[in-house]
Amino acid sequence: MKAVIQRVKKASVTVAGKVVGEIGPGILVLLGVEIGDTCKQADWMAEKIVNLRIFCDDQGKMNLALPDIKGEMLAVSQFTLAGNCSKGRRPSFDTAAAPEEANKLYSYFMGQVWELGVPVQSGIFQADMEVSLVNDGPVTFVLETPPNR
Repeated sequence: MKAVIQRVKKASVTVAGKVVGEIGPGILVLLGVEIGDTCKQADWMAEKIVNLRIFCDDQGKMNLALPDIKGEMLAVSQFTLAGNCSKGRRPSFDTAAAPEEANKLYSYFMGQVWELGVPVQSGIFQADMEVSLVNDGPVTFVLETPPNR
């Protein structure tokens, strides 16, 4: 499981001209699910992202996590994170999970975020989406679940 995490002042996702998910200050997560990913990995990913101390305290140090600032999360599925661009000019998506499995884990991930007390909005799985954001910092991280999870 792979995620691109962006600290945002605001973010939204639009499908067919309609906003389907929108947050204020918080985190935008682009989530990619690969073959063999599990609920245990989604648990780890949700806990790690929710508690990642990437928000500034009064001294300007990254010491606060999403719950500390009462922030929100916008989670967007993105199978292209499983793309391998190392050979040729066309990415290979051989490691991307099948849509049914990916959607199941994407939904499960969002449920875990809710259980951790963070409001979460989402895009629409497999839809052609437009994602808008104001990156705060900019602060962006790439996170992968460890292989032993």
